[in-house]
Amino acid sequence: MQESVDPDFASYVDARQGRWLRTAYLVYGDLERAEDALLHAFTRLSMRWDKVDDPDVFVQRLLYQPALVRWNRVKAFPDEDDPVKRALAELTPTQRAVFVLLHLEELTEFEVADVLGMSNTSVHNHGLTAFSRFRTALGAGDWRDAGEPR
Repeated sequence: MQESVDPDFASYVDARQGRWLRTAYLVYGDLERAEDALLHAFTRLSMRWDKVDDPDVFVQRLLYQPALVRWNRVKAFPDEDDPVKRALAELTPTQRAVFVLLHLEELTEFEVADVLGMSNTSVHNHGLTAFSRFRTALGAGDWRDAGEPR
């Protein structure tokens, strides 16, 4: 067993843990589950640190894919007063993951498809639906109705 932590790995974790904890919290809708998922991802990465080509993709897959598993779903943001979190809670887990990765992490649809193990078309469709449902839940209305006369 290794006695010390690789300084490159420690720097990597320090640089990314805050951002990924925030996005994992938005994807899972529960801080404890987000912390557990992030800890699991970083633990797995630490065991393969020297073998992983792209640690970001490795961690993102381990962090976000479990949110899509049916048995892993729980109510997101229970009893939340924040309108943004309530709007996120209106999305399905898949829509929420796609939405957060596209709009907060600023990944491309192709990158989201790779991270979540979905097709590009599926990411595109989930992203459009999530954006529409999110805006509607915030009271902004459906963006597709913007050009229609009232």
